[in-house]
Amino acid sequence: MRKEMDRDLVSGYLRADGRNIVNGNGDRIILNGWGVGNWLLNEGYMWLNDDSHFDRQRRIEAVIRQLTGSGFSKFFWKEFRSRYLAEEDIRLMAELGYNSVRLPFNWRVLLEDEPGLQWIEDGFKLFDNVLDWCEEYGVYAVLDMHGAPGGQTGAQIDDTIDDMPRLFMDQDSWDKAIALWSKIAERYADRWIVGGYDLLNEPVRQESRERPHCDFAIPELARFYDEVIPAIRRYDKKHMLTLEGHYWGKTATFFAKRFDDNMCIHFHRYAWAGCAPEVYPYQEFLDVSEKLDQPLWMGETGENISEWYAAMFSLSADLNIGYCVWPWKKMQCTNSPLSVNKPKHWDKFIEYTKGGPKPSYEEAQAILSEYLENIRAKNCEPNPEVTRACFRRPGFPLRGADFDLFPGKGVSYSGTRPQPEYNPFLYRMDTHMCIKMGRIPPKRGGFYEPGWDALTLEMTHGEFAVYTARDVSEGDKLSLELVALSDAEIETSVGGRTLGTFSVNASPDVVITGCLPLPERDKVSLKVEVRRGTVQLDRILFTGVLD
Repeated sequence: MRKEMDRDLVSGYLRADGRNIVNGNGDRIILNGWGVGNWLLNEGYMWLNDDSHFDRQRRIEAVIRQLTGSGFSKFFWKEFRSRYLAEEDIRLMAELGYNSVRLPFNWRVLLEDEPGLQWIEDGFKLFDNVLDWCEEYGVYAVLDMHGAPGGQTGAQIDDTIDDMPRLFMDQDSWDKAIALWSKIAERYADRWIVGGYDLLNEPVRQESRERPHCDFAIPELARFYDEVIPAIRRYDKKHMLTLEGHYWGKTATFFAKRFDDNMCIHFHRYAWAGCAPEVYPYQEFLDVSEKLDQPLWMGETGENISEWYAAMFSLSADLNIGYCVWPWKKMQCTNSPLSVNKPKHWDKFIEYTKGGPKPSYEEAQAILSEYLENIRAKNCEPNPEVTRACFRRPGFPLRGADFDLFPGKGVSYSGTRPQPEYNPFLYRMDTHMCIKMGRIPPKRGGFYEPGWDALTLEMTHGEFAVYTARDVSEGDKLSLELVALSDAEIETSVGGRTLGTFSVNASPDVVITGCLPLPERDKVSLKVEVRRGTVQLDRILFTGVLD
């Protein structure tokens, strides 16, 4: 575990200190954790349903009410919210080593969708309970307005009515959003375990074939921040704010000024948005962070395979950028820490939303009752490789192309051949290397960036690369997955001490070398050097004791 991620640092109010986030003692901290999507703002894909009739909270609510009746529907949502995120979840996050959690919420959980301001105390009590657990287990909680009144994005993720960002169009929505953040600030000003206020999630979507442009809302977004921040500061001058720019939180150009002295610049990065795990997806935000002297937080990322996690998040931390992965749990997945088991007759429930026959009330209630049991953390299937990859604990794979960029003294990759013309999808930045398009390895579930998964590191005699693993225990081992383009010898070492060598005959076939034991250390920087011949190194396999 990196010392900046130690949960002992969860102490006192977080605040911005130049380009660092620090705790109440002034110690630098790198946030790492998960966002609890689907808890207080549902998304259909986490229920294995991407149909437009079931893609957002209000439509999911309508279907459940149609299928089960209003009485069961009220029971269902009360139980769902108390079970989907419970004390057991926060305890497990802490035990796995995470120091923070992002809590997305729909405004309708806290405020009635009626004229005036009619607060929902039961909604606030959900937060109160989670904050108590976070204090007990040492996990910062970031409150995230994922669905603002009227909708800030104009897509299913904000529970909008008509795919338009009406927060910036309707005065009532605007006023309710300001009032809601004022209420939150007044209520939680003295709760230091609140790591920050995430004012708007992924505001102002881009134009697409399905939806018209919303660029008119970009200046309104800046005006909203200018108005809501003073409203918050009237009640709460202590908590750090996190602000996202337009186009799904992807755009650094939005940040032309400091909106507040105690804030971090918040951005999102996903592979399907063109983000291979390299420096370049971070670069525009690194530039604006330096310009404004404010810290960065990658507050949403993930939905990918373990190799991508291991490369992306380690590099993020090297750049002093905390990260929050999405989401903590969802149905039948391999890329979240917990996978919710699909109820026995779930397909019958889903088919109804796509024009299929309607289950009886009794059938639908039985299906959803089983779902309520399955969402409890103790009844979910754990995916331990996910956390291993996030922290680079043995029990995860790492591509050969994802060598360390910041090894301290010396260089991580030493190339003896001329550097090829730079292409961000094929070559890491600020290095001299020869990365090739290689064999497309087997897809291991989840998502990946097309092309990224086909990269391999080609090294010839005298060349080497360095790879870091952390929290290495006695009995952990490593092996290499590669192709030898000629008869080759590869030496592995840690801190100048040779672990072992592998001799491989030339062959077009992918081979996995034998295993070598790793030294027991908090941090192991493995050097892989080609002493003879030429190889294409596909993966380093760090094997845990229990694997």
